[in-house]
This record gives sequence, structure tokens and C-alpha cells, in this order.
Amino acid sequence: AYILVSMGLYGAALTAAACGSMVALERSLGWSRQLRLTPLNPVVYILIKALVALVMGGLAILAVNVAGKLQGKAEMPAHVWVLSAVVTLFCTLTFAALGVFVGYVVPGENAMQILGPGLALLSFLGGVFIPLDQYSDVVRHIAYWTPMYGVAEVARSPLTHELPWYALVNAIGWFALFVAGAAWRMSKDTARV
Repeated sequence: AYILVSMGLYGAALTAAACGSMVALERSLGWSRQLRLTPLNPVVYILIKALVALVMGGLAILAVNVAGKLQGKAEMPAHVWVLSAVVTLFCTLTFAALGVFVGYVVPGENAMQILGPGLALLSFLGGVFIPLDQYSDVVRHIAYWTPMYGVAEVARSPLTHELPWYALVNAIGWFALFVAGAAWRMSKDTARV
């Protein structure tokens, strides 16, 4: 069950980041310039991006949960299964914001070339693939500062019944940082005419 929730988080984070990073491709094709000519509010645009990322992340979580249920190896009470899926889904918003931020910083075709390996590395370091108690003290102390650590702890909290305060602060802090970065880069991009 622990691995199932972790893999659901990884799949949803990667999918949400990919959806967010599509901003880079839209910018390279001139779509963002076209949108500036319309009365579309930039906040609405970002909310729609977040909604698409949530839907796609939800599909990844659903696929992992269905595979886990069909394999019969993961055992959780039904309410924990549903609650951890919902919490994991909302945790993916952090990576949708990261995807948008990277999409505004990096040229179109390079966004996922950075995000894919970057998220894999952050997942290893943040305790998504390997529990942190398996790491040395040095690596564990570095892991506490990574974006994946906090959201992984939050996503698994319905299962583990543990949520250290610093994991919650980590998750909220990285989410706020990525949203602020995406908003800052979007404002710079929309200021250009």
C-alpha cells in the first residue's frame, strides 16, 4: 500500500507537470500571444491549466490504484484507499505549478526534458521510491528540503497516520514557491507585446 500511494503520486506528479509545461509549447507556437488579444483573464487561464492537470493526474492515480487492486498485493481499508487518492490528487497541484513555472522559463521543446529526469531524481531523493529510513543521515537531511518529500508524506498520511509538521510546511512552502514563480514568469510574459 505504501508503494502504491507513492507510485500514484509519482505518476500524477509527472503527468501534472507535463500538463503545466505545455505552456512552453503554446508560447513557442504563438498561442500565448493570441490569447493576450482575447478578454481571457490570466487567472482563468491558469485555473484551467490546473484543472486539466488535476484531471490528468487523477487518471494516473486511478490507473495505479486499479492495477494495485487487480494485483491484490496492496491492502488498505476502503476509506483509506479513497482518502489517500484524493489527498494525492491535490498534492499534484504543486507539480502542475512547477510545470507552468518551467514552461515559462524554458523553451518549448526542452521543458519535459528537464522536468522528467528532474522529477525522477527528486522522487528518489524525496523518499518516494525508497523510504527515507533506508538512506544515510546526510541524504535524509537533504531529502527534507526537496519538493517531493513534503507531498509524499502528505499523500501517504492517510495510510501511515503520521504527518510531521515540517513535511506539511515543506509541501505548502514548495507549492507557494512554484505558484509565485509561475505567476511572476506569466506576468513577465504577458507584459511583452
